[in-house]
Amino acid sequence: MGKISDIWGRKPILLLANFVFLVASLICAVSTSLSMVIVGRAIQGVGSGGLIVLVNICVTDLFSVRERPIYYGMFGVTWAIASALGPLIGGAFTAKVTWRWCFFLNLPIGGFSFVALLFLSIETPKTPLLAGLRAIDWIGTVTSIGGTLMFLLGLEFASVTYPWNSPTVVCLIIFGPAVWVLFIFAEWRFARYAIMPSRLFRDWHNILLFLFQTVLLATPILSGVYTLPQVLSLSITSAVVGRFIRKTGFYKEVIVLGMGLMALGFGLFIDLKSYASWPRIIIFQLIAGTGVGPNFLSPLVALQANVHASDMAVITATHSFVRQLATSTSAVLGTVVYQNTFAKQIPQLISIVGPETAFRLASSFSGSNKNLLERLPTDQRDAVLEAFTYSLSRAWIFYTCVSVFGLLMSLFLKRIELSRSHQIAKTGLAQQEHTRLEMLAEKKARDAKAEPAPEV
Repeated sequence: MGKISDIWGRKPILLLANFVFLVASLICAVSTSLSMVIVGRAIQGVGSGGLIVLVNICVTDLFSVRERPIYYGMFGVTWAIASALGPLIGGAFTAKVTWRWCFFLNLPIGGFSFVALLFLSIETPKTPLLAGLRAIDWIGTVTSIGGTLMFLLGLEFASVTYPWNSPTVVCLIIFGPAVWVLFIFAEWRFARYAIMPSRLFRDWHNILLFLFQTVLLATPILSGVYTLPQVLSLSITSAVVGRFIRKTGFYKEVIVLGMGLMALGFGLFIDLKSYASWPRIIIFQLIAGTGVGPNFLSPLVALQANVHASDMAVITATHSFVRQLATSTSAVLGTVVYQNTFAKQIPQLISIVGPETAFRLASSFSGSNKNLLERLPTDQRDAVLEAFTYSLSRAWIFYTCVSVFGLLMSLFLKRIELSRSHQIAKTGLAQQEHTRLEMLAEKKARDAKAEPAPEV
């Protein structure tokens, strides 16, 4: 979406993403089968992903890098509140009306935003359709999507649909990264207007920030009524940090402090028992949420401060892609840790609750079949809850280790001054060609400077 908006402009692609999201919501709302819902949700993901990326890109177009933290902080607050209220509203619709209203609700809200976007005053280039289509990096698009899907499907199928050593899982997990290697090579050698230019990774600081962002999203951000304290602290710190960075220009300190608090909060979750008191649960969540909140916006601001103005859209889109990939991967890895730990306890549970009940409890990630648990005698229920708690604690150990790794990596970030001046990003094919030639000239100048002087 980032590079496509560079070709046709922000407003048309933003409207297109919104339209796709609304159509997909309607498909889900009127669906008559599970397959239809899955197709609708897949299309909905394309639309919503485009909206998230393009809103962030529009902020880069409208404000200087020093001003952007304020607005990214607002997005963080909105995201956290939506993550908490979404499941509650969806659950209420499902219980009281029908699950279809979970999708119908998107139509009036999304429709209003679509109309409002029509009045958005952003310069839009007159790019011909066929010329724009020819300019798209099709090889990069296909290889990046294909490699990502294969890898994620391999992780998703493993231990659930197929065993880890099955040919299907092994091939998907091996060929996914292999296709990614092809993607990297294609971006480096062949792409005229690359969706992920290799120059973004020339600076080790950018690589470290992408790695750090992967670590951040490789930790679970929970939602629902039981995690409202975490959402509250996350929302407040997102807003406060936005103002702090805008005033001081310090982002490294924010990242380091946030990662430290997040590691501490997740570490405390390791010892959280099923019978833990509410004050303890609330305090642990407040600590974790206070750590996650600052890092909703800081890595993106740091990335944007370290790239050419013409690369703002692609760096923002790449940042979003890395976040989503890390989120999907972490969810699967956390499930694997939980399931493997719980599987080792099944023999003991069989001796307590019997084989049928034990395998029914192990059939889902949460194992939280409420009706089944309520029917168990107190001693059996306590044994099952202890098994659940122990398995979850192993998953929290994994997430804590990842957070500590992120904390260590954040110490190596360098400080870059956040400029108060703003350079308006231009879009369109002519501008893309100008940028490409400019980057080639800079590369030739660097290569010439790196060559040793001829001996006299």
